[in-house]
Amino acid sequence: MTETQTKTSSPESRAAAGAIDALRDDLLRNVFAYRPMPPLSPDGRLIRRLPEGLRKGVVWTPHALVLFAAFIVMMIGFAEWDYRFLMGVVPAIPVAMTLIRPVAAFWASMLATVFCGILSSQLWGPSAFVAQVVVLVVVAARTRPRAAAWMWLLTLFFGVLLEGGDPSITAPLVTLSALALLVVAVVQIRRDAEREVTVQRTVTAVERDRRTLLEERTTIARELHDVVAHHMSVVAIQAEAAPYRVENPPPELEQAFVTIRENAVAALTELRRVLGVVRAEDYEAPDAPQPTLAALDGLLDNVRETGLETEKVITGAVRELPQGVELSAYRIVQEALSNSLRHAPGASARVELSYVLGGLGLRVVNGPPQGLVKPSPGAGHGITGMRERVAMLNGEMTAGTTADGGYEVAVFLPVPLSEQPERPERAESGDTAEGNADTVVIDRDGRA
Repeated sequence: MTETQTKTSSPESRAAAGAIDALRDDLLRNVFAYRPMPPLSPDGRLIRRLPEGLRKGVVWTPHALVLFAAFIVMMIGFAEWDYRFLMGVVPAIPVAMTLIRPVAAFWASMLATVFCGILSSQLWGPSAFVAQVVVLVVVAARTRPRAAAWMWLLTLFFGVLLEGGDPSITAPLVTLSALALLVVAVVQIRRDAEREVTVQRTVTAVERDRRTLLEERTTIARELHDVVAHHMSVVAIQAEAAPYRVENPPPELEQAFVTIRENAVAALTELRRVLGVVRAEDYEAPDAPQPTLAALDGLLDNVRETGLETEKVITGAVRELPQGVELSAYRIVQEALSNSLRHAPGASARVELSYVLGGLGLRVVNGPPQGLVKPSPGAGHGITGMRERVAMLNGEMTAGTTADGGYEVAVFLPVPLSEQPERPERAESGDTAEGNADTVVIDRDGRA
């Protein structure tokens, strides 16, 4: 039927044409297609609880059941009086065929019914009756509910036609098969719904993780804007002031500093534009510089006021690190302590800073929850944000539960030797006369 004819035909004609197309797709097209029945998934809710050796055999249970049903049909045919061998083997063949060619098995079952009816002068003999029900159920389970409905209608039409319009003989078959097919359809619909829900949950989780990742990257970009803008401003100011520090500078030098200043100002302008792109609608520019590790004591004091006992331990020679590293380290400690407050109420936390030659090591560990206060779920952004900050600095991070039920976050932020100061500042307390690495321990009250 052409598209023009479809538009001008009546709704009844279109419905009939759609039904014929559905019948052709389900039961007439690719009748002899080879479709072997797949084994059960070894990750099923019941199978995965079995031992490994037993699990390998249990996955073939449906195949064994189908072959057992074919054996039962054959035994029922052998019990009949006339033509025992044919009455047993012929109906059993379509049952076994459902394992490899389900649609062809349905039509073979119809032909087997006619063959057995001619031999026994009875349309639905015992073996043909059982074989037809088994074939309908297995094929319906291997296709879809629409195909099951078509097979049931064809069986009803086939039986009534051969009985000369009297449905009394076919009535028990179609009644029993209708109940069986209804159960199969319900199971199929529920399985498809569960599969669709699983797919939707997976897609939603992926999209949520992607959105979380973009939000964290946007937050990091906004915070680093202040750091980059500060450095670019210093470059512009120094380039503008440099010619006045040299008496009678050559014109080439003056022009070079002018070019440096112009490029720095242009970079600042472009940086502001980028910030405008990543800025959220409710974003408010901070009224203070971005924090560094020098402000870590204030953060710990605020955390202690909320009831989380904290302890800070510093090892190595304390020195000033690049602002991006210090900002990321501060935010990682801040997020780790926030997670401790949410997920381990009543526990204590320990913050360790290790200044080494190649960079900075961080370790934040908290104990298991204490008391009757229940943990409060978070948005799940914390660990993602930490990993993004660490990845931005080419660092390494591990996070996981501890043996006592707590949680540990360990981070290493590398700092190239070219970015490290030539004269690192020593720790204010704990200096040794020999000049070895210092260790400063800050107790829960914030005292050294």
